[in-house]
Amino acid sequence: MKKTNFNPTSWLQGFGLNHAIEVSGNTRTLYLSGQTASGPDGSPLHPGDIVAQYKTAWQCVKDALAAADMTPANLVRMNFYTTDVDAFMAAAEEIMPIHVGEGAEIVATLLGVSRLYDPATMIELEATAVG
Repeated sequence: MKKTNFNPTSWLQGFGLNHAIEVSGNTRTLYLSGQTASGPDGSPLHPGDIVAQYKTAWQCVKDALAAADMTPANLVRMNFYTTDVDAFMAAAEEIMPIHVGEGAEIVATLLGVSRLYDPATMIELEATAVG
């Protein structure tokens, strides 16, 4: 698999994101459903703490990747759904390096939503990986 990043302007790279990624030579595409900070029974973890919720949801993304014999380096897209855009942006300097530091080079969209599956859930990560 070969990934080529395209960045006509550099501002997204400050967040560890790219404007576009071209993938060639891949043989597999993995679509991950939204991952949240949820316990084994589906109950939300870390109410009110978007950073802790992000870290837990990110671990769920990594677990799903590992189950498919992939790593964060296989990610090409990750969308962030949040019920609190202001809290996400206030924590962005802490949140964004988490996936960047593990080799994820992605395109992304930040979406503010009124509610996720449970009112205590503040962040959901949806991703696509190629290998």
